[in-house]
Amino acid sequence: MGACCSTEVKYKGRRHEEDDLEGKEEEGQQEEVTTTGHAGAIVRFQGSSSYTSMYTRKGKKGINQDAMTVWENFMGEKNVFFCAVFDGHGPSGHQVARHVCHTLPYKLSTVCKENDVAVGADKDWEASIIRAFEESDEDLILEESLDSYCSGTTAVTVIKQDEHLIISNLGDSRGILCTRDNENQLIPIQLTVDLKPSIPSEAERILKCGGRVFAMDEESNVPRVWMPDHDCPGLAMARAFGDFCLKDHGVIAIPQVSYRKLTSKDEFVVLATDGVWDVLTNNEVIRIVASVKKQSMAAKILVYYAVQAWRTRYPGSKVDDCAVVCLFLKKRPLLTRSLSDMSKNVASQLDGADSNLISKDRKTEEGETVINCDITVDPKALDELNRVKAFTKSSRLGSLNRRKTSKDFGGTEAN
Repeated sequence: MGACCSTEVKYKGRRHEEDDLEGKEEEGQQEEVTTTGHAGAIVRFQGSSSYTSMYTRKGKKGINQDAMTVWENFMGEKNVFFCAVFDGHGPSGHQVARHVCHTLPYKLSTVCKENDVAVGADKDWEASIIRAFEESDEDLILEESLDSYCSGTTAVTVIKQDEHLIISNLGDSRGILCTRDNENQLIPIQLTVDLKPSIPSEAERILKCGGRVFAMDEESNVPRVWMPDHDCPGLAMARAFGDFCLKDHGVIAIPQVSYRKLTSKDEFVVLATDGVWDVLTNNEVIRIVASVKKQSMAAKILVYYAVQAWRTRYPGSKVDDCAVVCLFLKKRPLLTRSLSDMSKNVASQLDGADSNLISKDRKTEEGETVINCDITVDPKALDELNRVKAFTKSSRLGSLNRRKTSKDFGGTEAN
C-alpha cells in the first residue's frame, strides 16, 4: 500500500537492459494456481484463461500486501466472471487482503444463490453485494488469527455475464473500461471513484463521526484519516475492510456499487491496485494492455511498465506492490501498436534529446501528465539507450529465442 503521488513525470528510461518487452511476452510462465469454489466455480489466484490475465509483483516495502482472484462460472453459472483485486495496508495488511480475497467471493456467491439474484440491472444485486461486503468485514473481527484493528484492505470487484457488468469499490484501488468512441479510437472510462478522505462527502461523514482528516507536513497533498484523540493510523482512504480503530469514526465497509450495460464497442476491463494508478494514467493503461501480442501476458506487461515508471519517476521512493486483473470482453486478440513499436517510440524521443532537455508536458483529459512527454535525459541514461539500440537491432535479426525466467521479473503468474 503506497502513499498517493503527485503527477509530475520525468522519464529517464532506466534499466534498459530489462526492456525486452517482446521477450517478456514470450518468456516461460509459472504453473497455474486454481481450485474449486462455491457452486463449482473455477477459482484462480494467478495465471490466465481465454478471457482473463492476472499478475502481482511485490514492491520494495516488504511483503506483498496485494491480492487478486478470478472466479469463472461464478455462482455455478456458465460464463459468469467475478474478478477482484485487494490492496492491504497496516502491519497485518497482507493477511487481511488474502483473507478477504478468499472469503468475499464465496460470501457473495452464497448470498446471491440464497436470494436467487440474477445478474443484471436489478437493484437486488446492490443489496446482496453490500450485505456480502459487510458480513465479510464482520468476519474479520471474529478471526482471532488476524489483527485487523489497525490493518485492512481495499477491494475493487466486477461481476460480468453477457452484456451485464456490476462494479463494486471499497477504497482507492480502481477499475476502468476500455471502449471505442465514435471514431473507433480507444478511450478509457473510469468505472470507480478513488474513495479517499479528500472527497468532500467522505470527509464530511468521517468528521461527523468524530474522526479527523488532515495531511502530514511532508505529504501536504495526501489527506489521511486519524482517530479522535491519537495521531494514528493515518489511513489514506475513506472506506476499507478492517481498520476497526476507525470504524466508529467514519471509515466504513459499504462499497459503491454501479451497473453498466456493455456494448460491442467495449474491449476490456482493468482492475488494479494503486501501485499502478499512482504512476500511470487511465489512457496509458489501456494503451499498454491493448498493445500486447498475447492477452495472457497483459497484466504482467502492465505491471512491468508501472514498475519502470516508479523507478524513473520517483527514484527516491520505494516501488509499491502492484496487482492487476484484466478481463477481456472479446476472445479475439486486440492489437494496436506492438510493444516493440512503443519501445522504439520512447527510444526515438531519447535519441533526439540532449542531456539537459526537458520537453513540454502534454495533459490528458484526466489532468495528468503522460509518461515520456516530460523527458529528462542524463549521460547514464544515454549509455543505457545505446545498449537498448544494440539489443533491439539484434532482436530484429531473429534473436527472440533468448529467454529469462519469471524469477528475473520477480512476480507471479501462470498460463
